[in-house]
Amino acid sequence: MATQPPTASTTPSLLALQSARKSYNVGLASEVEVLHGIDLQLQAGEFVALVGPSGSGKSTLLNILGLLEPMTAGRYCLQGQETSQLSDEGLTLLRRQALGFVFQFHHLLPAFTALENVTLPALMAHGVVTGQDKARATELLKAVGLAQALHKKPSELSGGMQQRVAIARALVHQPPLVLADEPTGNLDTQASQEVFTLLRDIHASQGTAFLIVTHDPRMAERCDRLVEVVDGLIARDTHTPHP
Repeated sequence: MATQPPTASTTPSLLALQSARKSYNVGLASEVEVLHGIDLQLQAGEFVALVGPSGSGKSTLLNILGLLEPMTAGRYCLQGQETSQLSDEGLTLLRRQALGFVFQFHHLLPAFTALENVTLPALMAHGVVTGQDKARATELLKAVGLAQALHKKPSELSGGMQQRVAIARALVHQPPLVLADEPTGNLDTQASQEVFTLLRDIHASQGTAFLIVTHDPRMAERCDRLVEVVDGLIARDTHTPHP
């Protein structure tokens, strides 16, 4: 049975997932259910680790929370909006407003500079990059320690530096929640520690909520809350004590 976090908030949830189920067709007359009725709430400003063995359903859950794929059944409210009532255009707009994404692979455009990669969401949303967009991107790149790399392309940056660019890109539209899928999984130990420390600093300074999928127990222990998914169900949901 899943355990609830030891404390609860009376403020509205940033996201609320109720009885989420997800099935995939595997043949003409059969399907496999990978999520079996998940309930999950996140409050504004939380810093949460999502853990579990391979094949447990973590990535599917993250895709649903990121509005990247629909549930088979259940209810999902993000920033108070019932997502099942939204059109594709409405889902795209909500995703753009409410969520930032950081992935294990940086997905930077190789022909673009760091600054251009960070302003890409504005270009995609509005078809133009304004001076204000560039100023915001520049501020973020400086904040993540890349003041000297604004005009460098990804091939000129280390893996850790590329991930910092990806983090800046995820934050450029000031989302209340960042979903991070193994954000240090491709980095060496030192770079991993630096990137994780950066995420914690952003959380502390800006109040951004983070949900981080990780296989690294050391990273999970440094988060404030740990949600463990096993066999398509939440097996544990606890706050993590810190010294």
